[in-house]
Amino acid sequence: MNTAPRLLSRRRAGVLLPVSALLREGQGALGAAAFTFVDWLAEAGFSIWQVLPLVPAGADGSPYWSRSDRAGDERYIDPRAPDPGTDADFAAWREKAKDWLDDYALFEAISAARRAPWWQWPEPLRDRHPIALTAARRVYAAPIEATMRAQWRFDAQWQALRAHAAARGVFLFGDLPIYVAPDSVSTWTSREQFQLNADGAPLHVAGVPPDYFAEDGQLWGNPLYDWPHMQQDGFTFWLRRLRWQAARYDLLRLDHFRGLAAYWSVAADAINARGGEWIKAPGEALLRTALHALPSLELVAEDLGVITPDVTALRRWHGLPGMRVLQFGFDGDALNLHLPHRHEADSVVYTGTHDNDTLAGWYASLPSPTRDLVRRYLGRADSEAVDALRRAALASVGALTVLPMQDLLGLGSDTRLNRPGTITGNWSWRLPDGALSDGLAARYRELNGLYGRM
Repeated sequence: MNTAPRLLSRRRAGVLLPVSALLREGQGALGAAAFTFVDWLAEAGFSIWQVLPLVPAGADGSPYWSRSDRAGDERYIDPRAPDPGTDADFAAWREKAKDWLDDYALFEAISAARRAPWWQWPEPLRDRHPIALTAARRVYAAPIEATMRAQWRFDAQWQALRAHAAARGVFLFGDLPIYVAPDSVSTWTSREQFQLNADGAPLHVAGVPPDYFAEDGQLWGNPLYDWPHMQQDGFTFWLRRLRWQAARYDLLRLDHFRGLAAYWSVAADAINARGGEWIKAPGEALLRTALHALPSLELVAEDLGVITPDVTALRRWHGLPGMRVLQFGFDGDALNLHLPHRHEADSVVYTGTHDNDTLAGWYASLPSPTRDLVRRYLGRADSEAVDALRRAALASVGALTVLPMQDLLGLGSDTRLNRPGTITGNWSWRLPDGALSDGLAARYRELNGLYGRM
């Protein structure tokens, strides 16, 4: 059991705002806009800023389909800021980051030149023959250098932001996807850690089985881990992942936590997720190893969906808070764990997540019987229901309440961030100019004080 001092040992409130929402043409996102947002959070009585993965986004803009889980998205770099030091400083940082940086920069350079997934590269590059890699580093020296310097700037700007946040009493809450993309530097450099064929393509892929929301299940397509191998080598792959995240965030959400207890395995050539099977994963051994090696690492389990008793037991044994989402509570069952009266202290409470509609959009789209249930539960009129839901989240006994920025602003469905199962029109919402008003800060400072979350 993890007994390290915990950030969530007291009541807190936070805001979910992806860094991408701060992007402005020619300004990146990690400059003045990010510092201003931190200042606004502090003024409003929020002490947590939850972000989505900072990694280079996939082709559809998703930060959950990334080619690296350690590199930062270069779009976020403030191009107006000077280099964070001298060439000697860059060399020192490069040496410190070489365990991932050298391979990532080379991977990106070869990928750009070959325009194909790595398992379709010529065999010497695909299989990482040393002579071929040495030659590639020489041929692609310029783009490799550019990528490394960009990552240096990203890391320096993020750490400067983190220091500013700490000075204002704001902690950074990150998000680690459980899986990586098939065409990623992780699968190329650590093939033995994944279920891949002789060429490097996935044998089995991740997803979830059919349920109320998707009759064919969800076929994600990420390569699955070779868990027996991982356990045999002491989970070194995961320890490297988590150690890097601990250097970037104060709190970390483990995406798809149930996959650490058992995962849904689907053949790589399947057309949907129906024919998959549950296979046990060594999550208990992984968490025991990780929390022993990284005792200060504070994790939150994303335990949404159909959660079996073994998943709950795994989370509780290691002292990890779970997630509760108000939008999931109103199915007519008074014992639904997402209803505020069913929350527990070891919970992170949301009005909605990045995969949900906004609170206002969700409420407006509810069928009449469900809207009536929400009104009766809250004891509020139709026009007051959305505000009452925000208040209910803040009043919850859960240690942390996180409100998506769109819900703070009362925005509708046109500002929704992501619609699961679709690949267009997502991840593009931007925080409107002038949204961070003094009046809004004063309102939430009062509410956070009223509910003991200052």
